[in-house]
Amino acid sequence: MKPAPLRRFARLKAFLPAAVSLVLTLPWALAPLPLLAQSQPAPSRRIGVWLTNSPSPLYYDPARIDRAVRELADAGFNTLYPNVWSRGATFHSSRHAPMEPALAKANPNLDPICRFTQAAHRRGLQVIPWFEYGLMEPADAAVVAQNPDWVLQRRDGSSEMAMHGKPMVWLNPAHPGVRQRFLGLIGEIVQRCNVDGIQLDDHFAWPVELGYDPFSRARYLAETGLEPPDDHTERAWMRWRRQQLTGLLRELRSQLKRSGTLISLSPGPFRFAYNHWLQDWELWALGELIDDLVVQNYAYSLMGFEKDLNQPALVKARSWGMPVEIGILAGFGGRTSAMATLAQKAQLATSRGHGVIYFYWEGLWGLHAGEEGGAYRQAAFRQLHQSLSGPLRPPPPLPLPRR
Repeated sequence: MKPAPLRRFARLKAFLPAAVSLVLTLPWALAPLPLLAQSQPAPSRRIGVWLTNSPSPLYYDPARIDRAVRELADAGFNTLYPNVWSRGATFHSSRHAPMEPALAKANPNLDPICRFTQAAHRRGLQVIPWFEYGLMEPADAAVVAQNPDWVLQRRDGSSEMAMHGKPMVWLNPAHPGVRQRFLGLIGEIVQRCNVDGIQLDDHFAWPVELGYDPFSRARYLAETGLEPPDDHTERAWMRWRRQQLTGLLRELRSQLKRSGTLISLSPGPFRFAYNHWLQDWELWALGELIDDLVVQNYAYSLMGFEKDLNQPALVKARSWGMPVEIGILAGFGGRTSAMATLAQKAQLATSRGHGVIYFYWEGLWGLHAGEEGGAYRQAAFRQLHQSLSGPLRPPPPLPLPRR
């Protein structure tokens, strides 16, 4: 996230409270949904939102899911990005990982991602599940204990990193076992729910300080005849690790191509993404390994936001022939972006031919609606999105407070 680009984003997303305030409730007794939903054609310009589970009740109540999708469709959204992989857990019964504990306790048969997809497809929206935690796992996860050789290490042999107050480790994208499991997790979602795509973000990465574990050392030596250098920023060493990550993405592309499922990538600004996470998203785009690019731009000021829109790789992306969207911060925690600011940022993004994806659901008109209030923001988003195809109008004036 910006202005301290991607690392801040990596911290913030899981710190985010995700409770959603809903004004009305639907009847609780709803008929079960069919497992599969017909996929939808891609919109000419994406207007989307990321949805999260923690600690929101959204994922645990079918009525809330249906209501959220209906409200988003009414407000002009056409693409949903629900989190499908959180802290080493899934939101369905999986062969590869445990179910998210809160869902397993509350409603293990709900299958929220398929529910989102069915409800969204009925209204003509696309669903692109967001594989949020990528190659990260809790340090105490069973898969880590059972497969210690899967874990990337620093030069001093350490592997843990604190994220959201919890120790996490990074699985090795070069390891065949990690690759098989990663592809299996994504394949389950695509096959079960008939989603329109899958989104990877900044956690589909190889942190630049990692790679000194025995497996990586042995493989690098076998392929190059050299030991990994002590300097983790040495260019040839960085390039080799980037190639391993790219190899996993190429395998995913081959697997999903058969079903026509698109791959969306949501990285940070290019230089930071490459130098810190070895994500070469320009190469991936030009190599047709991704179909859709969502570049996070969470700058506080309009000036900073516009500056980041002008980064060279993003400017070049206009000529790559793929949709490019801009991630805009709607609200998190105690910070809510005012509708006037959101409207100006949306105008700047769309004036350059980009779509807009908001982070995140609770920051639209839910718990983090701020002083403007949920009802006002919901109406203002509807008006904003209606205007994106033409001259952008400012949001309506705030209602006067009652005396």
